[in-house]
Amino acid sequence: MSRIQRLPIEEWDPELRQAVDVDSMLPFQRNGMEISAHAPQMAKAVGAFFALSKAGQTLPPRLVELVRLRIAFHNQCRSCMAMRYQSGIDDGVTEDLVCSLEKPMEAPDLTDAEKAALGYADLFANNHFAIDDKVYDNLRKYFTEAEIVELGTFVASFVGFGRLAATFDMVEELPESFQDKSAKIGPWTHAGVPVN
Repeated sequence: MSRIQRLPIEEWDPELRQAVDVDSMLPFQRNGMEISAHAPQMAKAVGAFFALSKAGQTLPPRLVELVRLRIAFHNQCRSCMAMRYQSGIDDGVTEDLVCSLEKPMEAPDLTDAEKAALGYADLFANNHFAIDDKVYDNLRKYFTEAEIVELGTFVASFVGFGRLAATFDMVEELPESFQDKSAKIGPWTHAGVPVN
């Protein structure tokens, strides 16, 4: 059971209820929104942040989805690992490619740019003090300054919001394979569920 009680939809802030298409959500997505609804101003702000981020995104959806899933592993956010965003799937993120995330630097099906972004994400999630000039020089081989800022912003949001979601412990609505918390898992150990 989630550590934060769900707020019934009929008790949601009217603006939030109007902004969110609850009926199109999978049960575990809805669980997260029912928790977020306790703080509607924050739920609306987070929703606006991600909507604006996606609308102006210049990085390939495949890259962003791979980075998101790798960070989900570091966070051990089971709801994050269970999801596969359709934009990433449409851009070539298959379950076979997700399996490459177990050892990304050895994966032949990841590009050098993807490996650079994943290396940056790994450091950001585990030891941000190790991110130095060399890391940024490596990123500049593949990305513009604007793309590096965009990547960093996505990485920061995935680390922060993923850790928050992990602490909420929202596993009861996930596919059964993601509910067992007795061992560390990766997005490559269980097939994910496509979401919009």
